[in-house]
Amino acid sequence: MPRTHEGLVRLIERHGTTDPRVIEAFRLVARRDFVPPALKHLAYGDRPVGLPQSQTTSQPSLIARMLEAAAPAATDRALEVGTGYGYQTALLAHLVAEVVSIERRRELVDAATENLRRAGVAGAEVRHGDGFAGAADRGPYDVIVVSAAASRVPEALVDQLAEGGRLVIPVRDRDGSTDNVMSIMKRDGVPQPGRLITPARFVPLVPGPVED
Repeated sequence: MPRTHEGLVRLIERHGTTDPRVIEAFRLVARRDFVPPALKHLAYGDRPVGLPQSQTTSQPSLIARMLEAAAPAATDRALEVGTGYGYQTALLAHLVAEVVSIERRRELVDAATENLRRAGVAGAEVRHGDGFAGAADRGPYDVIVVSAAASRVPEALVDQLAEGGRLVIPVRDRDGSTDNVMSIMKRDGVPQPGRLITPARFVPLVPGPVED
């Protein structure tokens, strides 16, 4: 298991991430700034780390594959569904012009907002809301990244995707055994058949914001 920040970056490269901008974003964002204090010793491992409210922050190599599949450009506007403690939010903020991130649990909204502030991350707004509904007032989005598994792709997110935009989302199998991370592009106003990025396992995407 990597024991340093740079060791984690090298591990991500060994796992197949080649986009230099994605690799540089991981180099600029320290994961230990976005995990609970008692679990900072786990920050540089390539595995999920538990968060309050039975949530997790995904393993870095999986985040890297999802971000690379989203093909973010420096001028893009991005929507993230599932903020957690703000790690992927911070990575996105280094890759695009602006990020709106939706988190349904108030405790995590507050924690992520503070983590981003302490890390000096600019251009990211964390909102308490319903991930299924997205954030239409700031759309359309060139990139949408969802960090929880849905049984179907939410129509609102497809509607908020810009022409040529990329939606990366885990879609749960009917039997619930696997979450297939899919990349979906919108062309001529229509979502194209999804491209499989990788099978994985995520917490479920649940509708509606909750107060903790």
